[in-house]
Amino acid sequence: MNAPQPPVSTGPEGRKKTLWLVLLAALLGTAAGLAAVYGIGGLQRNGAAKEADAACEGAIAVAKKLEPLARGEVAAFSTATTPRRLPDLKFTNAEGKPVTLADFRGKVTLLNLWATWCVPCRKEMPALDALEGKLGGTDFAVLAINLDTGDRAKPKKFLGEIGVRHLAYFEDSTTDVFQDLKRYGRSIIGLPATVLIGRDGCELGVLPGPAEWSSEDALALIRAAKGG
Repeated sequence: MNAPQPPVSTGPEGRKKTLWLVLLAALLGTAAGLAAVYGIGGLQRNGAAKEADAACEGAIAVAKKLEPLARGEVAAFSTATTPRRLPDLKFTNAEGKPVTLADFRGKVTLLNLWATWCVPCRKEMPALDALEGKLGGTDFAVLAINLDTGDRAKPKKFLGEIGVRHLAYFEDSTTDVFQDLKRYGRSIIGLPATVLIGRDGCELGVLPGPAEWSSEDALALIRAAKGG
């Protein structure tokens, strides 16, 4: 025989209490999801910004030249004001072999973090591919790192479906690169997130959110960074 259950109030006060509990549960569930994707606990513990690096003073001079070019399709681009070197991020290539950010030293690099569940990420991927096709080479690269944590085949399938031809595939299913950049101290709060990095590994600027990376505005910005 089942144990008797306490009576449920169906009056106005009871309905309000029930609605409040439902909303609370939804908020807790959302917070848990964010913690799983972005590692919120770790970010709070490691939130201190990296100290200035005197060796990156040259990058600040280049960043100042880029300020007038942060307009139009890349108006959200924020140039670096403190000389800082990015951490040596670790991820893997399409074959699962380890790669680090240091492997791109000597090139101006547009680091982009994305995931298939991120709708703006999916929308800007063709533009990133076009940018790599137009300017990619010995002195510039688009480094797009996928952060999907589930089906490892899904991101590759997505890129194939939209006809990506120029971007090399990189991934980090641990999402450590996102956490490392948050710990580094830049205004990266979600995906997509893009950081422009000089040949010396020093930050030139950051753009939170999506952008039309194959636009004339973006091309002018990247060309100026390459010439700096």
